[in-house]
Amino acid sequence: AVVATQSSGSSGINAEYGEPDYKRLHTYSLVRNSDMDDEMLSEAVDTAVTACDKFPENMEAAAQMLKQTMDTKFGPSWHAVIGEGFGFEITYEVKNLLYM
Repeated sequence: AVVATQSSGSSGINAEYGEPDYKRLHTYSLVRNSDMDDEMLSEAVDTAVTACDKFPENMEAAAQMLKQTMDTKFGPSWHAVIGEGFGFEITYEVKNLLYM
């Protein structure tokens, strides 16, 4: 998940970039829950951020990139879900969960 904020009391326009404040994204990844080891976690977070940067308007392509990278590096069968505003219930293998 990517967090976007708009500061109260501002004009709503980011003067430096000429775009609305709510489009300013935090520059760090927020890991909400994970039981991965450090190497796998680092690879997954880096790949997720890269995928979302590469495909900002196409979450399906970003998820596909993340899945393919994880399948190649750590073996099949990974599932990747990227987007906003949805609920989910999953069953997963221990030491293989990342929720950002």
